[in-house]
Amino acid sequence: MTDDNQIFIPPSFLELYTDRRRRLTVTLDALRLRYDLCDDVAQQLVDFARRIHHEMGISEDEVLSRCGRGLLTAPAQVQAAESQWIERRLAELLGWPRAWPQATASGEAA
Repeated sequence: MTDDNQIFIPPSFLELYTDRRRRLTVTLDALRLRYDLCDDVAQQLVDFARRIHHEMGISEDEVLSRCGRGLLTAPAQVQAAESQWIERRLAELLGWPRAWPQATASGEAA
């Protein structure tokens, strides 16, 4: 059986679902579904984030932070690590630079 799925999952997203031995912690199908959801959310937030930034005069960093916090509001459809990935993807899509905290060995920001 071959895998004909051509969706490229970036290494930054793969890291969310790999263990220390670099093995997936979910099935490949589940990984694809989560990636698809998270990338779609980031794409959908582009116009909203741009509008909030311009209309309200909120800084780029604050817009990204608010979007990330909003994603975790109940009933949250994404996990905290996915929310952080969506923030980074959104910044990338908007071309907004952002200083991201360095992750420690435990996966938390330093």
